[in-house]
Amino acid sequence: MANYELISFASPDELARTAAAAWLDEIEVASRLGKKHCVALSGGRITQKFFAAVVKQNQTRKISFARVHFFWADERCVPPTDDESNYKMADELLFAPLKISGAQIHRLRGELPSAAAVKIAEAEIRNFVPAGEANLPVLDLVLLGMGEDGHVASLFPNAGSETLNCPAPFLVVENSPKPPPRRISLSYAAIAAAGQVWVLVSGTVKESALKESLKTAGTTPLARVLRLRPATKIFSDLVGDRGGLEVKSID
Repeated sequence: MANYELISFASPDELARTAAAAWLDEIEVASRLGKKHCVALSGGRITQKFFAAVVKQNQTRKISFARVHFFWADERCVPPTDDESNYKMADELLFAPLKISGAQIHRLRGELPSAAAVKIAEAEIRNFVPAGEANLPVLDLVLLGMGEDGHVASLFPNAGSETLNCPAPFLVVENSPKPPPRRISLSYAAIAAAGQVWVLVSGTVKESALKESLKTAGTTPLARVLRLRPATKIFSDLVGDRGGLEVKSID
């Protein structure tokens, strides 16, 4: 059986709108049930469109975000005011327009020494997110992008065993092939433990990496995530009427 769902779109805007509507549905259900919704955000160009779509749609839907707690799939080791900061992007495009309370935002502190930032991040996520198997926090949703090399969060190809097998929720990445080289990332184990993982993949330059990721023996970080999980949802504008992918599932 396939362990992922591949959903195709004709454009990045359509992808962003559909993913935004689906996320608002998740938040609405959690709110109705009186439950928290704990989500890890990512950066990237498609995420900018996603945030904008969430804000626009919620002007009509007016869903309460009061029970949503925000974490990050990864962060660059820069101050929160730096243009490279994933937090800064979310703050400007999502939190400020939606008037999210600071008490709901649990950013990765990229301005601190990496080891200290990871220690704080682990304590904070454990304080808000219930643990599941292997004593790992179970986020309700992890939102990921995918890079041209198939990386997700700040988990890159050719990583060593310490990264591949990290049992903690977060880890330090010292030698990212993309600047800045030092980052903090959710671990493979934490991503595998999440209730849901959605991957937003946009841009024709990523087509070969996505094809590789969907192979049974794919070698990319995204391929590893797919193998570790029982189900993952992939939103992509690289399939369907535009030509693109023929591979639809892992057997």
